[in-house]
Amino acid sequence: MRYTKIALLTFGAGLVLGLVVVVIEIDWLDRAASGLMALGLMAVPLGMIVDWRLATKSARRPRKARGKTQERRAAPPPRRNPRPRKPVPPKG
Repeated sequence: MRYTKIALLTFGAGLVLGLVVVVIEIDWLDRAASGLMALGLMAVPLGMIVDWRLATKSARRPRKARGKTQERRAAPPPRRNPRPRKPVPPKG
């Protein structure tokens, strides 16, 4: 969500700049504010696409190269039960 966040922050900065332009009536800054908002609006879908592609790319795992098949090893022999031990008398 890195690129989408940057696009939304760009739009928000343009929106705040537009509010400043309207309140303080700075006429020479109005084009910059509207341009920044338009840039942010155009960048939101692009950022979403890029973030989606990066998220799905990292989720995929590379295929393993098929080499020679490994021989199956025989199962190890079953373990014998150890001798039963005498219970330890309690201390005291």
